[in-house]
Parts: sequence; C-alpha cells; structure tokens
Amino acid sequence: MAKSSTESDSAASSLLGWAWLGVAVYVIGVLIATAYDIRMGAIKEFGPVIHEFDPYFNFRATEYLYDHGATKFFQWFDHMSWYPLGRPVGTTIYPGMQFTAVWIKRYLLTDWSLNDVCCYIPAWFGAMASVLVGLMTYECTTPYNSSSTLLHWVWDLVQGQTTELTTHSKPIVLGLTSPAVECGIFSMAMMAIVPAHLMRSVGGGYDNESVAVTAMCLTFYLWMRSLRNDASAPLGALVALAYFNMVAAWGGYIFVVNLIGVHAAFLIGMGRFSKKLYTSYSLFYLFGTSLAIQIPVVGWAPLKSLEQLGPCAIFLGMQLLKMCEMIKGDKTMTRTEYLKLRVKVFAAAGIGGIVLIMAVAPSGYFGPLSSRVRGLFVQHTKTGNPLVDSVAEHQPASSKAYFQYLHHVCSLAPLGFLMAMGNLSDSSSFLLVWGSTAYFFSHRMVRLILLTAPIGSVLAGIAAGQIFSWCIRQWWEKVDDSATSSSSNGASSQSSDVPVTKKGGKPTKKGRKTSSNNSSSSSKNADSFEGLSSFKTAMDGALSSNEGVIAKRTVACLVLILGYVLGVNFTSYSWKIANDLWNPTIIVKARLRDGRVIKLDDYREAYWWLRDNTPEDSRIMAWWDYGYQITAIANRTTLADGNTWNHEHIALLGKALTASEEEGYQIARHLADYVLVWGGGGGDDLAKSPHLARIANSVYRDHCPQGDPTCRSFGFVDRQGTPSDMMERSLLYRLHGHQVKPGVEADPAKWKEVHRSKYGRVRIYKILDVDQESKAWVPKNRVCDVEGGWFCRGQYPPGLGDILASKTDFAQLEDFNRGKADEEYQKQYFEALNNPEKAKRIARQLELEKRKTDESAPKDETQRKAVDEIYNTWEDTEDTTLMWNLISNNQAEELRVWMEEEPTVAFIRSRDGRGPMWWAFEQRNEAITKMLMKAGVPHTDRDAKGMTPVDLLEGNA
Repeated sequence: MAKSSTESDSAASSLLGWAWLGVAVYVIGVLIATAYDIRMGAIKEFGPVIHEFDPYFNFRATEYLYDHGATKFFQWFDHMSWYPLGRPVGTTIYPGMQFTAVWIKRYLLTDWSLNDVCCYIPAWFGAMASVLVGLMTYECTTPYNSSSTLLHWVWDLVQGQTTELTTHSKPIVLGLTSPAVECGIFSMAMMAIVPAHLMRSVGGGYDNESVAVTAMCLTFYLWMRSLRNDASAPLGALVALAYFNMVAAWGGYIFVVNLIGVHAAFLIGMGRFSKKLYTSYSLFYLFGTSLAIQIPVVGWAPLKSLEQLGPCAIFLGMQLLKMCEMIKGDKTMTRTEYLKLRVKVFAAAGIGGIVLIMAVAPSGYFGPLSSRVRGLFVQHTKTGNPLVDSVAEHQPASSKAYFQYLHHVCSLAPLGFLMAMGNLSDSSSFLLVWGSTAYFFSHRMVRLILLTAPIGSVLAGIAAGQIFSWCIRQWWEKVDDSATSSSSNGASSQSSDVPVTKKGGKPTKKGRKTSSNNSSSSSKNADSFEGLSSFKTAMDGALSSNEGVIAKRTVACLVLILGYVLGVNFTSYSWKIANDLWNPTIIVKARLRDGRVIKLDDYREAYWWLRDNTPEDSRIMAWWDYGYQITAIANRTTLADGNTWNHEHIALLGKALTASEEEGYQIARHLADYVLVWGGGGGDDLAKSPHLARIANSVYRDHCPQGDPTCRSFGFVDRQGTPSDMMERSLLYRLHGHQVKPGVEADPAKWKEVHRSKYGRVRIYKILDVDQESKAWVPKNRVCDVEGGWFCRGQYPPGLGDILASKTDFAQLEDFNRGKADEEYQKQYFEALNNPEKAKRIARQLELEKRKTDESAPKDETQRKAVDEIYNTWEDTEDTTLMWNLISNNQAEELRVWMEEEPTVAFIRSRDGRGPMWWAFEQRNEAITKMLMKAGVPHTDRDAKGMTPVDLLEGNA
C-alpha cells in the first residue's frame, strides 16, 4: 500500500513537472513573439525605412559589399566622403553586421531586397538577445552555480582554501530545475521590452549595436557556461568565436574583453584560480585575440593599445600561476613557502616586462587612450576635445535617465545583485563584476545605459523569479510536505551540505581526515555558525506550522498581486516608449496648426532633390551629422560624416560655417558646389552652431577672439534667440535665416537658394563662382601608398593654402607619443569650462571691443561703394608707390596710421592688378598681412596674370 502511494505521488509529481514545462515553453514562445513584435512598429507604420544617421552608412557599406565582394570591400577607398581627403572604408569599419546581412540575403532570404533585410535585422537580433539573456540567468541560478556565498568566499580566502558546497536540488523534468527556469523566463521577459535595449534594436535601426548586443550576450553566456566545471572549460574556444563575432560587429568589444579579464582577475584575487579558469580564459584569449587581429580596423591594437593590454596582462599572469603550480608539483609546501615562490616568479617576470616596455615604448609602440574612453573617467564636457564634448550622448546619466530606460528593472536589479551575492559560484560571480562595471560606465556616459539592459534584466529576473517561485511553492507544497521539507533542510544544513575542501586543485573525500589543521578549522566554522543554524531551525519550525503556512500564503498572494500590477505598468510603459522610438527621425510625425497630423518627410525629399537635380560630381557642404544620409540617399560627395576621424578637417568645416559670410564663402568655393542647411528649430544647425565654432577654434585659434577658447562670443545672448555679433555675422546664420528672419539675407552674388523643402526643414544653396581649378586639381593629385595601389588619399587644393597655414593641429591630452602638447590652449580651455560665468563675461567684453572696432570701420553703403570703386580701379599712382615702399620697408606703424586716417587706402591696386595684400604676401610680412585682413582686404583675388597673393607666398613669379 505504501509502495502504491509512493508511485502515485511520483506519477503526480511527474505530471505536474511536464505541465510546468509546457507552461514554460508556451511563455517563452509568447515572449519571443513579443520581443519581435514590439520592434516592428516602425516598419508597420512607416515601411522598411532605414533610421537615423549612422545606419545609412551601414546600409551603403552593405550594398558595396554585396555588389563588389569581400576583397574589394576591404580595399574600398571612398572618395565620396571626407572630400577632398577620402576615407579607406574597408580598413576603418567594423564589418560584422554587413557580412551578416549579406549572408542572410544570399543564403536565407534570396527573394528579399537588401534594404528589407537590413531593416529587419535589429528586430531579429533583439529577440535573439532576449533568449540569450534568459539562458544566462538560467545558468547563473542553477544549483551548481548558486551554492555558495560571498561570505564563504571571503572566509575561504582568509583560510587559504577553496570550498564548494554540495547541492541536493532535484530536477523537475528533463534536468531542468526551479527556480532557475522561472528566473530565466522573467529575465527574458524584461529584456524583450526594456527601453534600454529597444532604443538600439527597433526595426529600421540598422546600427552596429543592434547586432553587437546579441554577440555580447552570447559571449558572456558561453563564458559563464565554460566555468561551470572542469569538463566545460574547453568551451572557452566557443567564447573566442563569439568574441570574434563581437569584435567584427562593434568597437564596444573593448568592454567585453576587459570585462572578462576583470572577472578572471576577480576570481584569482578571491583565491579561486583553478584548472577550469585557466583553460577557459587561455583558450578565449589566445583564439579570441588571434581572430580579432584579423579584422582590419582592429589590427594589432589588442597587443598595443592601453585600453586592451589589461586582459593580456591577466593572461600572462595566469601562465605564471600555472608555472608556479608546475614548479610546486607534488612537493609539500606551506602556504607561506608557496606564496614566496609566487612572489619570486612574478618579480622575475615583472623585471623582464619592465625592461621590454622601456625598450619598445620610445618607438611609439603603445597607443594612447582614445578621447571617448578617456571621457569615461572625467566629467562630461571636460575631456579637452570639443568634438567629443559636443556629442549629447557623452553626457553623464542621471537617475531620471535610468528610470526612463530601465523603469522597474532598475528597482529590482539591486535586489537581484544581493541575491547573486548569496548564491554564488565562479560563473554567477560574473554578474557582480558585470553589474558594477556596467553601472559605472553608464553613469559616466548616458549612451552606455545600453550596456545595463542585459545585466539589469538578468539581475531583476533573478529577483522576480526567486520571489515568484517562492510564492508558487507556498501553494504547490502541502502543509505536511512543507514541514517535512523544513525538517530535512534543518538536518541537511549540518549533514548534507558538507564543504568539500580543495587543496592544490584536488578535492578531499568526504569524511576523510586530511590534517589536524583542517579539522580544527572546520570545528571553528561549525561553532561560529551554530547559533545562526539554531535560529534558522527555530524559524523554520514556526513557519511550518499551520498558522505559519497561512501567513506565508497570504504574503504570497499579496506579492503576486503587487508583481502583476508592476508587470502591467512596466509593459505599458515599454510599449509607450517603443511607440516613440518607432519614429525613424528621417521621417517624423508633426501636427499642423489646423490639428492635422502629418508625416514630415522633408529630409529625404531634400536628398532626393540633390540626387535628381545636381550633377553627379557635385560636392555638398553640410555639417558632419548629415554626411552619411547625403552619400547614401543623394549619392553625392560630402565633406564629413559621423566617422569623425579627422579633427582638423571637421574644424575647417566648422570654420567655414561659423566664420563671416565672406570668409566662409572663400573656403566653400574651393571645397563644395552646394551647401545644405537644416532649419526649422529644435536640434537644427543654428542650435548646434556654438559647438561648431568651438571645434573650429580648437584648430584655428584666431577664429574666436583671443582669450575666448570656448567661443562664448558665438551663440545666443538671451532666451529669445538674439544672436551675438559673431553669430550674426556667420555664414550659417545668413543661410539659416535667409529671407526667413527679418533683415537676414545671404549675399546674392555668392549664394543662390535652389531648394527649400515643403515644410522648410532643409534649404539648399548653390555656391556661385565655384573655383573650378580647385575642383579639377583634387582628383589629379591623390597620393597613393604604392603606384597603382588602392589606398590613395586626397589633398587640399592650393587655393586653401593660406587658410590651412594658420591651423594648429589638435593635440590630444592623452597622446603621450606626440612631441609637443598644446598645453597653453588646454589650460585656457579648461579654465573657461570650469568657470563658465567668467568666460561669458570675457566674451561679452571682447565682443564690445570688436563692436567698437567695427563701428569705426567703413560700413555704410556709401563707403562700401567707395571701396569697390577703388578696389576695381587698377592704376599706378603716388599712393600705390607709397604703399609699396611702406610694405617693402616693413613700416607697419606708418601704414597703420595712414589706414586709420584713410581706411580705403588699404584697397588701392596698381596697373598690374596687385595691391597691398599681394605685396605683403610677397614680402612674407605677417604683421601687415593680418592688418590688411582685419581691414577686410580680400586675399584670394587674382591680379592681371591670374596670380593670387598665396602664389607669391609660394615663390611664383
């Protein structure tokens, strides 16, 4: 009879187990569908449209790879971007996503268009990332990965031993255990809809992160799985393959390799160096690095860049630890003796390492930290690089930002973090390292909140799954079973969960007395925790009574109800955020004054106009934000784009747009045929323009008034949008406000408005009198690394020689390989940033002085006509002779007095078409040249022989 009852209970338990598994599988299916569906809203509403800016470059690169193949792709030097310099795209791109899209198109979805494949990839990989997060959580909460605590680890470290607690959790069905499955499902549910992940994985958002997050999750899952036991350590080779995929997809691979390295170092520091750790990490680092350096954009950086040398040091340190174990062998050593051995080995290796570093460092072998990485360790806007500081995504995250992108996940994650500390193993300890690191970096840069989505979902899922499982168990288990379970748990706390101490990597058999020291230590441990064990037994007994069971079930019901409410709230919020993220930016919803909601498509309309109405060799000047879209949609050459690889070139572009209309024109006519301006308010070009001026001044130090390194002189002076004098004079302000703002009009002799989009968001101007010599010169004078090679960089045309001669190459603070750092500029820049109010006062003072100077100059129409008449009259006079003599004899002071008394004299010209500016260049007289430029004398016009002042500077007759 007893046997029949036991068989009946076993059958019922098995049936419940299969039912539990069926529900779990169904929920997982629903979550995968939800993860996909929530990312498809943009495609459903706007169609398969590429979003944002960077995705357009990614799509253009994918098209090139599909059309030309891998060999030509890696040898692609794109002369349609970064004109006139060009960009070697094949060696400066992370091509993983492009290769993935082309493979899917060629082998899986042959009847789809490449555009459609690229639009759907973020949704596909977003769902895959959700599944991987669930697997990570399951791995970390299985009994063999949640059997110890951080307190045990610390105690083991003090005792000099490694303890693994045995577990007795029985699988429910097919080897699956609870609450590991529940934790995995909850984590997957959160990752499926959490806004921090949605913002980089919405359909159409064909950006590197949409694929890279999935690759990162796969790498981390395999890393944790490889640390489960010695048998799983060879999975380190698969970790390397997943890491290779990550490297190919995104520059954020640096975070991945360093995080795994930090985790390995953490385990070593906790005294948990083991065979599985050594095998897994060695395989990962050796194969992963060997594969990573095959990516052209990466090259030898893993072995040269300071950002990636940490994991290399961990790898070398592991080899030294292994060497120590081999030296020790079967020898009997005390803890102190073994420590001395390690010190000797590491000291010898350290001396050798220092000698090697001192030998190679002077050659510039080691690369510096990049500005973006350096920006993670300094306050935002204080990296010293105005280009990096100008990017909004680089600002620090606030608590509001965390709640905005993580919502209730950021509330549950700390609880999951604490639970992970109490259920620890070599694998699950990775969560502690990942969580701490991700929070630190996301706090420094709001863009990196993306990195908190997977770990936040894992930790929050652990908390939610553990709580949910506990609540369900209060109703699943019978009262008698609960009491029996509690009783046996109390007993097993002393007899079943026996510490198994490892010495020298070999487990000690249970019950065998290995040494008197170990016995004494175990006895002390038992005495230390005897009080806590007795208290736990008493509490279990109380909670196992009928009253205790009723109380637990009541609490369970309340917790489940609260969890349901929070879950519904989180789901509703995530769908609301997703609805906002569905707008592809290049197409936006807008409400007209009559209340109608429209889809504003001005940007694509403008690009299509360029494609259909301009010559194929047209060059478009626009701020770098729009470069990718112009080349991809309009198929026209641009001056800069989001790659931002050349600080000096972007500074030249910024100078052209924020300098005076005349100076900007003189630059633009040598580089472009059209100028494209974003208007319409919000984040348009005028709103960004103070950053443009600041970037320009970082290279062209006379762009803003001396003493104003942060260009406070350029901007709005009040909340009504009143421009400063410097902004009002700028080319960008003239083009932005042309015939829109009262009294603002671009010079019709220099610019012609050829297109204004339907709702005025984009305006395109044709540059009149483009310098055709410069345009023809550029393609004929490209410099190839080898004759007939593909790597052929462009050069600036000679017409820009005088402008380029005044630049100062920007020196990164962190670049210790530069011979001379720009210390004075950096000092002034940081002083202005640290005291913005003082900088504003100085800027206002400088602006007033400039205004006084301008008021004394010939400004009215009569004077301008007089200047034009004198400048266009070529004849030899006494004044021209006197002027030539003053300049030839370097009589700058006499010339200054003459120009103050008679300002128009600076514009006189002799019969050969030359005047003071030609003669000043010919004499290489910098002081007089600046004096004439300040008076407004042009320096790019030509004389009777077609010579410019610059030609004379170069020694031409």
